[in-house]
Amino acid sequence: MSRRQLEVTPDLLLRAYGAGVFPMAESRQSERLYWLDPALRGVLPIDAGFHLPRRLKRTALSGRFAVTADQDFAGVIRGCAEPAPGRMDTWINPEIERLFIALHARGAAHSVETWQEGRLVGGLYGVALGGAFFGESMFSRVTDASKVALVHLVARLRLCGFVLLDTQFLTTHLARFGAVEIPKAEYKRRLTDALEVPARWHADMPAAVVAEEIRALREGG
Repeated sequence: MSRRQLEVTPDLLLRAYGAGVFPMAESRQSERLYWLDPALRGVLPIDAGFHLPRRLKRTALSGRFAVTADQDFAGVIRGCAEPAPGRMDTWINPEIERLFIALHARGAAHSVETWQEGRLVGGLYGVALGGAFFGESMFSRVTDASKVALVHLVARLRLCGFVLLDTQFLTTHLARFGAVEIPKAEYKRRLTDALEVPARWHADMPAAVVAEEIRALREGG
């Protein structure tokens, strides 16, 4: 008897995120997705626990980058999937791209883009459910491009009423911003509460409003 692999659809993907589970592929060439539910989960505070380095705050407010939201979702996910120094392969395969582009078309996945002279140089993307935002991946082609995208993401999430920013795993890079690991049970409790929050993503938020929120972020380092 043959076993058919469960078809992963955008609806199934949203149900998985609502249950605290997310997909990854082993490599860019892999055709199979794996579902992960780690014992420890990375979360980045978007309240007073978020730490914004002073230098990066100045960069984010300097106009060095033009920053947009949901203007080139496909370009961002392609950027996240491309090889980079220290990371020659990725967990983002064509199936992941297809599914997340479909979620974006439904208004459930969003991106933040950083630009220089009209060229996409960095960004990030993730999924929004209730008051939870599930950060998936980020990329940078020039120094600070992804970091500025992260700062703008946090400012937007605060303004839009989100209460949970899931980073999946804790990295040294994210720890500098205040990210921590929490046990699975605690994460699931926070997720359940966050899903009840009626947050709403706004892609066309005025730049001056976002800048003012960035100025209000706590400095550290």
